[in-house]
Amino acid sequence: MGAVALLGVTATPLTGTLTIADALSGFQDTTIWLIVLALFIARGFIKTGLGSRIAYQFVRLLGKRTLGLGYGLIATDLVLAPAIPSNTARAGGVVFPILRALSEAYGSRAGDGTARKMGAFITITAFQGTIVTSAMFLTAMAANPLAAKLAGDMGITISWTGWATAAIVPGMVSLLVVPYLLYKLLAPEITSTPAATRMANEELARMGPMKADEWMMLGTFVLLLVLWIFGPQLGGLLPLGMLAWKDVQQETGAWDTLVWFAALVMMAGFLNKLGLVPWFSKAVGDSLFGVPWTFAFLALSLVYLYSHYLVASNTAHVGAMYAAFLGVSIAVGTPPLLAALVLAFFSNLMSSMTHYGTGPAPLLFGSGYVDLGTWWKLGLLVSLVNVVIWLVLGGLWWKVLGLW
Repeated sequence: MGAVALLGVTATPLTGTLTIADALSGFQDTTIWLIVLALFIARGFIKTGLGSRIAYQFVRLLGKRTLGLGYGLIATDLVLAPAIPSNTARAGGVVFPILRALSEAYGSRAGDGTARKMGAFITITAFQGTIVTSAMFLTAMAANPLAAKLAGDMGITISWTGWATAAIVPGMVSLLVVPYLLYKLLAPEITSTPAATRMANEELARMGPMKADEWMMLGTFVLLLVLWIFGPQLGGLLPLGMLAWKDVQQETGAWDTLVWFAALVMMAGFLNKLGLVPWFSKAVGDSLFGVPWTFAFLALSLVYLYSHYLVASNTAHVGAMYAAFLGVSIAVGTPPLLAALVLAFFSNLMSSMTHYGTGPAPLLFGSGYVDLGTWWKLGLLVSLVNVVIWLVLGGLWWKVLGLW
């Protein structure tokens, strides 16, 4: 992806479309560096062991039954989501190793006919949970700051607190409803899991008291939340010793993100500046003239969400389609901030449907606990449930907040 992005950056000045300075402008964008730095923070959670400690604490509290175990893994993701803008790092780096160990401890393995004992349920639950938590915070998924920036380019300001406030009610309801629905539809054969709490206690005992680097990581996490809520500054990990420069160098995913994200942000921005997005918005908006904005926006948001069947990346989807659909939504009369937020939320919720739609999907699906047909059927059903929760209940909440 990075190589393709560099080819795209090179092509824009070669074809005379942009100057070299414009073509490279994405690399100076503060949004890009926010995401890259936050990916280093994700590595800090994993390296210090703080992420695993948090997960085992929730397993100890909620893991006496399989349903509670699912909620515990989701709670871990929810706690980590505000500071880790990578659902792959959360679901793959922290949650997945623990859920796999728990499944195998109960004799539930992929490929030998025992997946339905427990592994299938907690795997699909962890996946659907991280989709929802990604939608709840501006800094919970890499494409979210991109959506906020594209909205900002159109004069719509989305703050960290504004995003979280709008998402908290429908998000928490989804996190309560979806695991219970999956528990009924993909019922685990093992429903009582007392050994999970024992395993969590043993792991916590093995880890011992929180170490200095874990306390500093926790302090950095709290500091980041305060600063993201009240200001644009970031704390540092290198001076505190939680990450060495070698760790930063070896975090190849962050550097790869810097390259292709900078290219994507630059191109998406110039699609708007050069007039393509305004032209598209006007053309589609004119075709919907006379249709009440509520119905027009409902249709647009559903098309935006379900077109993700054709896309294998949240960030690519946002970069290619978010600004255009936002422009059309505003053109048909949708309140601008409402349109920007709903499309941003849907930029995450759309990933629930397939085994390739977002980073953790191929990882969790590849574990083999859930077959392809079941993954797609449950993914479609969960997407419909989330749409109802976020548009109906969320719509009422957004009315209270004065978004429309």
